[in-house]
Amino acid sequence: MPGAPAADAAMVCATCGATPTPEEAATAALTWSRGTENGREVWTCAACSRRHLRSIEGKLDSAWW
Repeated sequence: MPGAPAADAAMVCATCGATPTPEEAATAALTWSRGTENGREVWTCAACSRRHLRSIEGKLDSAWW
């Protein structure tokens, strides 16, 4: 699936360090936010994404709006 993490790469929240629980593992690629920083893929868990939504939106180019 495009955008899904590689099978051998563990998803770790770049903000809080959380990893998906075994129950969340199947859906984490759909509920977590994925970004690219300095050419590397970074993930943000759903809780951190909600907590920092305004900050995330503020970093988007105006073309997104």
